[in-house]
Amino acid sequence: MGRGLGALLNDAGTDDLITKKPFRERSVAIGSIAEVQLDQIEVNPFQPRTDFDAQALQELSESIKVQGIIQPITLRKLNNNSYQLISGERRYQASKLAGLKQIPAYIREADDQQMLEMALIENIQRQDLNAMEIAISYQRLLSECNLKQEELGDRVGKDRSTVNNYLRLLKLPPDIQAAVRDARISMGHARALINVENPSVQLDILKKILEGELSVRKVETLVKQASFPDEKNEEPENKEVSKEIIKVQDKLSSHFGAKIKIASNDNNKGEIKIPFDSVTELNRILEIIDA
Repeated sequence: MGRGLGALLNDAGTDDLITKKPFRERSVAIGSIAEVQLDQIEVNPFQPRTDFDAQALQELSESIKVQGIIQPITLRKLNNNSYQLISGERRYQASKLAGLKQIPAYIREADDQQMLEMALIENIQRQDLNAMEIAISYQRLLSECNLKQEELGDRVGKDRSTVNNYLRLLKLPPDIQAAVRDARISMGHARALINVENPSVQLDILKKILEGELSVRKVETLVKQASFPDEKNEEPENKEVSKEIIKVQDKLSSHFGAKIKIASNDNNKGEIKIPFDSVTELNRILEIIDA
């Protein structure tokens, strides 16, 4: 009694924070939140985002100088003095720009596959990825994390048709994918172009979109004209039926992620064709049918 708070703290002597032991020499416990030196952090090799807007990064840096880091980044521990980013690379890069030496971080364990899955899902849910980055992230979750489409939808909180719509973008020619990535056309434009089988026709329509700043609805009209060139010669009484069939075809194509064809006669009898180009594609379609 009467020795004072300072004397009691000095007696404790074993705690890193009390002994002022440098942080880089402390062992940070898994599952804790701690201040980590920026030079001890490696970037995430599985980062799905490939482009960071320089102006947005500078704005975030200025905000960090004033407000600090509001939400900790997430790291995995490699050893006592080395960590690897799981999520929060924008905050990490902006903190470096702001001149910070350390950053608050949540530390957790993860193997490479878990790290990839966490990084992809965190970015899909929290970052403003473009449609192509989302599509590539979905494909990586399927192929590299061994997820099925139903599992993927559950993990990212999206229904199967939404996931399929993104995955189908990867079937488009590289020039169209680049136009989506660079925001020169919208995902709506791209989804319409998917329904054209001929890549040359797809690229021709892309050129018209870019030159004429065409709306999605106008592109859908061009796609229908390219896919069904004889439709304009049908009798008026058959046009409504054809439009209904096209509507069903589009719905089924979106659901299965494949170009569905419906053929019917005047007695409303016909067939539905679901094309596939590999055994893997066939199994994917069968999985959707069995769901």
